[in-house]
Amino acid sequence: MKIVIGEDAFRKAAEEGMDAFLKVITDAYLEAVGGELGAEGMGALNGWQHTLLGYRFFQEEVMDGGFCQLMQNGYGPYIFDNPFAKAMRLMGEEMGGAAQTLLHDFSKAIYKAKRVYDAHKEDLARERSDDEFMAMYEQYPEFDDIEDWYIENEEEITTAIAYYVDEHLNNYLNDK
Repeated sequence: MKIVIGEDAFRKAAEEGMDAFLKVITDAYLEAVGGELGAEGMGALNGWQHTLLGYRFFQEEVMDGGFCQLMQNGYGPYIFDNPFAKAMRLMGEEMGGAAQTLLHDFSKAIYKAKRVYDAHKEDLARERSDDEFMAMYEQYPEFDDIEDWYIENEEEITTAIAYYVDEHLNNYLNDK
């Protein structure tokens, strides 16, 4: 799906920072697929677009409520059953330098969380009451160190991804 974003929107987002730059792009994806990723919307986006949208969901959910929230809001399969971690690693490899190391480490962190997800997929995805949701944080302490690492490195990871996207913008705006 070809994504069209006006130059003014890009300029404004760039002035606001890396998060806003990535958000203006992913907002356009969500708008193009009618606000949510149903079967039709999934097929409309290319792999680059899915990777960037995946990062948006990952960032928002983990920064707000950690991996437990990511799972409870239904994003586990989108992140862990797709090549999201591999895409992060490959993005870093193409960039080289410090970004390569950072995105490689980010990829390893995602794979580490995926192992927990794979081992407890049904339980992590089941619907819960608020109290049961809060108890998940004690049930799954394996996520704590991964979340802490991500939160400490989120700004640099987001910056690296934004630079990559900016350098390869056609991949993120054009059809498959």
